[in-house]
Amino acid sequence: MADISKGPVASMPGAIHSVPLNSKWDEHPERGAVKRVQGETDSFGCEYYDMCQECLDKHKQEVSEADYSGKCDWCKKHSDHLYSHRDIEEGSCGRVYDVCRPCIDAERQRWSEEDDYYA
Repeated sequence: MADISKGPVASMPGAIHSVPLNSKWDEHPERGAVKRVQGETDSFGCEYYDMCQECLDKHKQEVSEADYSGKCDWCKKHSDHLYSHRDIEEGSCGRVYDVCRPCIDAERQRWSEEDDYYA
């Protein structure tokens, strides 16, 4: 059965978690769920989907073939690959952004320079 978290979570969309005992999958209620897949995630929490093995296998295949190109949430440029990423300043339960690799690298560089400055 689909579920929502009871508050912010530190894991990212697509994370696979253990499923609560005796859970069922909404699309195949006659089957037991084997894993819980984290869906849409924001600073308030996330959605979970408890999946049967067949649907979990299909989900993993679709994810491996997915096209993650689009406009970066930070620099607004088109990128062939976007990554789910949180702004370090917003913490481990902040908003999840779709960010290109150059923006992630630039953020890490700024934090490294600040760390060196205060060391």
